Amino acid sequence: MGKLAMVAFGGNALLRAGQKGTYAEQLANVESTCRSLLGLVEKGYDIVIGHGNGPQVGNALLRHEAGSREFGLQAMPMDFCGAETQGSIAYMIESGMEKVLRAAGLQRRVVSLVTRVEVDPADPMFLNPTKPVGPYYKEKPADGAFYREDPAGRGWRKVVASPVPKRINNIEIVEQLAREGNIVVTVGGGGIPVVRDAEGFRGVEAVIDKDLASALAAVHMHADEFYILTDVPKVYINFRKPGQAALDSMTVAQAREYLSQDQFAEGSMAPKVRAGIMFVQGTGGRCVITEAGSLGSGGTEIIP
Repeated sequence: MGKLAMVAFGGNALLRAGQKGTYAEQLANVESTCRSLLGLVEKGYDIVIGHGNGPQVGNALLRHEAGSREFGLQAMPMDFCGAETQGSIAYMIESGMEKVLRAAGLQRRVVSLVTRVEVDPADPMFLNPTKPVGPYYKEKPADGAFYREDPAGRGWRKVVASPVPKRINNIEIVEQLAREGNIVVTVGGGGIPVVRDAEGFRGVEAVIDKDLASALAAVHMHADEFYILTDVPKVYINFRKPGQAALDSMTVAQAREYLSQDQFAEGSMAPKVRAGIMFVQGTGGRCVITEAGSLGSGGTEIIP
């Protein structure tokens, strides 16, 4: 059995600073990121890919809002928009990965799965939503949802919970497909958040962190390696401050200490480090946080 690597694509794999987010831009970015995986493919790794959807799901909410306002169409809920963006982004990754494999003369099938991820309805994050999504409003809407006023004065914006992922739906099938040699795209955007009810599962208004969901998938699949791709080559302490230093490696204990010191920003590097800790503690495997261009040749390794 070959080694299994879980790779979490960061937001810059799809959309980069200064870009407008056109389809052509996103597809070119995806192809570039997929190209960075060729080294793993050539070494015979089995590969599973997770990805974010932050800008895309926000744009989907805006489109639904505009459709409701201008044409009277129903604005779909958060879980539906998550499924939409899972499918569209996975389509780009599947197309981009096939293109770079063909150009390199490599034979692998690429398959994408729309993935539900179970969360706990009692997760305390549901009582204190913090994740901003969708458009700004001049006045606070009276629809029963959570809204917070923007500190920059742009208006009111909906906020949703970011609960901890508990179980990846069909993760056994994902692992089977990967270990048969297929490259599998799953847990897009952290997965579609669902909770159990009497009839099975129902979607909830939430956004799951894609790095934590990817880490959970990697643990359940007993992956050997976990790569978290971002827009910097290494993890830094004192980032963009006096005394900035790049880390070649850090133990789980050191990573926890840095987190307690607020060395890593929430919504940026902090969840990536937490995901790395989850994976290393759950498997004893190798976790590397790096940029796509440094995959296999650099980055910051989290060790036991």
